[in-house]
Amino acid sequence: MNHPRRRLVIVVRADPVICGHSGEARNLAEVALTRGFTDVRLLTWPIPALQAAGLPLKPLDRLLPYSSGITVERPEPVGDYRVPDGRHQSGLTGRLVELLAEPVPTVCLSMYLAPHTSVVVDAVAAARAAGFAPDVHTVAKAVGSDVTNVIRSCLREGRFGAATVLFTTFLANDEVVAVSDYTRREIVAAAEQVDAHCGTAFAEQCRRRVTVSYPPIDSTAFLDLDQADVDAALARRGLERDGYVLFLSRVTRAKGIHELVTAFARARCRSRVKLVVAGTGPALEDVRAAAAGDDRVVFLTDVDDQEKALLMHGCAAYALPTKPEPDFVETFGIALAEKMLAGGGPIITTPTGGTLEAVGDTAVVVGPEDVAGLAAALDRVVLDMPAAERRDLELRARARALRFDRAAVFDDLFPRTPAVEVA
Repeated sequence: MNHPRRRLVIVVRADPVICGHSGEARNLAEVALTRGFTDVRLLTWPIPALQAAGLPLKPLDRLLPYSSGITVERPEPVGDYRVPDGRHQSGLTGRLVELLAEPVPTVCLSMYLAPHTSVVVDAVAAARAAGFAPDVHTVAKAVGSDVTNVIRSCLREGRFGAATVLFTTFLANDEVVAVSDYTRREIVAAAEQVDAHCGTAFAEQCRRRVTVSYPPIDSTAFLDLDQADVDAALARRGLERDGYVLFLSRVTRAKGIHELVTAFARARCRSRVKLVVAGTGPALEDVRAAAAGDDRVVFLTDVDDQEKALLMHGCAAYALPTKPEPDFVETFGIALAEKMLAGGGPIITTPTGGTLEAVGDTAVVVGPEDVAGLAAALDRVVLDMPAAERRDLELRARARALRFDRAAVFDDLFPRTPAVEVA
């Protein structure tokens, strides 16, 4: 029987979920095909399970296809109604054991610690206990919200047992990485709290072992855009170049969307530009209600990956006034880096979490929840900023964002090793 020479398995919430690590997984998978991996698999959840969870999803009929050689697997749950939870996780773990049983050198990357890292650790342990002797190297990536949401909630609620499980599982991998330096610091700080309460030694291990791997972005999807495509996309939406401020992200409180709508209502520039809110999320209906009757605010809930770059390129400004919330802190800001590559109007954001690691000094920065400052920034960018300054920000932003190109990030995360032929 012929087997692939080298396999990469990524356990992740993949498309159609609208989230940063979904895009990360796609980009790493695509690069893997050019780096000696002959079989790349994304292990993820059945679409009905994603829909039932209430996650924001992309339009199912417009998902970009993966390249040949990338297989998306959505294992069915194991067990029936008498197993109220964990059935889908058992399906993922069982399928990974089957892959590890094959004599193929394999790298397993898990993104989002709970439960994807548990899937990998449990599958490797089971495969070894069964005598399969898998040739496997494991990498666990903390993408951010798994720390700011899951681990922080454990600490707030005094659930140190659950936090201990998370750290133990995380550190059981051969490599442990964080999506930003901010995330790395948060991991260490959380580990220190667990150590202080439980007498464990997680913080020292985290300080020594956790490295940073920024989100991989397909820069080709945002560079050298066809200007006719930009014009056509804007025309379909009833928009004009430099005629709108763009918010394109998940519509949640933590993204600062409420402050943005309020600031736009007060800004002088609303007489010249519209506010386009592109995305879906739990705060969407609340924001719609807040903007009811304002014909200067436009909502788009069906923007796909191809249109995203075109809308970014054509805007007068892109605003992501993210703010820290108990369940989420912007740990990098992938959309910021994508906008930096796409060009167009300047970026307005806040120094929340890891956003400055993304934008550096190439954005207009205001304080989180500073509505007056945000309104002033909108007016400055749209009405007062000279064309030369706008162009300078655009060029410097693009140059900075190229460091997050998916090929560069992949090569840093997975150094090349000789492929081994397996008969």
